[in-house]
Amino acid sequence: MLRGEINLLSDDLVAYAVDTADYTFSASHEGLTDLTVAARVAVTGNLAGKAVSTSGNFDSDDPVLPSVTGDQFEAVVLYDVTSDNLIGYYDGLSQTPSGNNITINVNASGWFDL
Repeated sequence: MLRGEINLLSDDLVAYAVDTADYTFSASHEGLTDLTVAARVAVTGNLAGKAVSTSGNFDSDDPVLPSVTGDQFEAVVLYDVTSDNLIGYYDGLSQTPSGNNITINVNASGWFDL
C-alpha cells in the first residue's frame, strides 16, 4: 500500500479462510503462491462497502464464505486479487465448516489502520 501497489478502494479484495495446520505465517510472504493451496479452505467474493477514513482506517462490510466445507480453519488472510498481494493475516479464531455460509465479522474498528 505504501509503495502504491495496492488501491484498497478500487482493487478486487477477498478474504481466504486458512487452515494453519497447512500454512505457517511469514512476514516475507507477498503473493497468493505463498499461501499454500492446501491451506485455502474457502474464499469470499470481492469485499463490498470498502471505505478508508481520513484517519487511515480501512473497513468493509462483513464478507461471507459461501457453503464452506473441508478442514477447520484458524485464520483469515486478506488478499488483493488485482495486484496479487497478501494484505493482512488474522489468527485466533476457529471454525469448523459444516457446508453452510460463514460470515467473517470484521472488527467494529475495521480491518486495520495505516
